[in-house]
Amino acid sequence: MQKISKIAVLTSGGDAPGMNPCIRAVVRTAIYNGLHVAGVRQGYQGLIDNNMYDMDPRSVSNILNLGGTILKTARCLPFRTDEGMETAYKNLKANGIDGLVVIGGDGTFTGALRFSKKYPDISVIGVPGTIDNDLYGSTYTLGFDTATNTVIEAIDKIRDTADAHDRLFFIEVMGRDSGAIALRAGISCGAEAILLPERDTAIEHLIENLKAGQYNKKSSSIVIVAEGDKRGAYDLAEEVRKQVKFYDIKVTILGHLQRGGSPSAFDRILGSRLGFAAVNALIKGETQKMVGLEANHIKLTDLEEALTQHQFKLEDDLMEMSDILSI
Repeated sequence: MQKISKIAVLTSGGDAPGMNPCIRAVVRTAIYNGLHVAGVRQGYQGLIDNNMYDMDPRSVSNILNLGGTILKTARCLPFRTDEGMETAYKNLKANGIDGLVVIGGDGTFTGALRFSKKYPDISVIGVPGTIDNDLYGSTYTLGFDTATNTVIEAIDKIRDTADAHDRLFFIEVMGRDSGAIALRAGISCGAEAILLPERDTAIEHLIENLKAGQYNKKSSSIVIVAEGDKRGAYDLAEEVRKQVKFYDIKVTILGHLQRGGSPSAFDRILGSRLGFAAVNALIKGETQKMVGLEANHIKLTDLEEALTQHQFKLEDDLMEMSDILSI
């Protein structure tokens, strides 16, 4: 078992609320256990550019409430090359680093796994940080709860103006190939329809539901569209506009506001738990693993499995309930 003396921590890919609490937990857990810690700025690009600095407990003071990531993040094409990885490896060795904690999503983990296989003397542990909640091995990923709450707050405000003007709003939310945010936000806000990449909703069925709502004297309607839906909010709105004349139809794309903001209590605790667990996994000699949370317990999953297995499907009862409660 390789003995770890110094670890580096980085955030890569899209930022997610909860990354800073995780960084804080990594730094303070490592120092508590007698390890040295380096922060890597701008993800894998920072490994290639040797953009690292030593961290102490005060380096992570007063960051629990901050969104984004104090280490910054970037997408790094050079890290996908053998030359880029070799440069990153040499920089890690020159800084005496033998353990690496990477916080990010599937792209981050893909790079981490390939790097670890190429240079197995650097132990690597991944922490799932993505608002999409689409990584196998953890019921929740960092940022998902905060992003969902941000979406709910925005939809509640849009509902006010929709009701005041008898309008139909198509609201597009993030989620890429996952409808997790759309489903939970839609149920929480009483959306009349929720369009998800995990199931196909015919435009005719959507129009029937909207007409039924108007017949039942609904004064407004909200349709949530996950960005992974192949049609997109604008195209859907245009199709519906041709057949639905009783609503003034508007479109809102919530966009990147979903990724920002102070992390929720849940994400602060989740980030702290996963950062704590990541360091302890390195100390125990684990590598090429992801720390996750399942049934409220920390679980280690092989990075290979986390990447190749699809995240659990959306709950059938939630999808059925979303249809029934929207009448």
